[in-house]
Amino acid sequence: MLRPKQTKFRKQRTGRIKGNASKNLDLNQGLYGLRSIESGRISARQIEATRVTITRKIKRRGKLWIKLFPSVPVTSKPVEVRMGKGKGSVDYFAAPIRAGSILYEISGVPKELAVQALKSGAKKLPVNTRIVCKSL
Repeated sequence: MLRPKQTKFRKQRTGRIKGNASKNLDLNQGLYGLRSIESGRISARQIEATRVTITRKIKRRGKLWIKLFPSVPVTSKPVEVRMGKGKGSVDYFAAPIRAGSILYEISGVPKELAVQALKSGAKKLPVNTRIVCKSL
């Protein structure tokens, strides 16, 4: 699974993901892509599950680019532990996503197969997405 090699601080505050994306708006490498419609956090497990689903659908014929990276540590306390006694340990890493950013890109496969693969991959994500195509 994806995770940063090292971080400056072990734990971070939650914060809010608000507004629309200002970077990563257009398709750079691929012809077809998956764009988020809403903001949210995507965990490293969800990113990996989506990647596996898309690559299985395209049968490793085309090329897939992952345009997000889980860099934010998310903490949680164990089950049935009383309140207090400090912040919990790092549970997993997540990628903060703003509305309008490109998540995945595909090229080298026919349009029907690319759309089918991206649709099946989008089911694994917790945010609403839309499939986009590069205008030539």
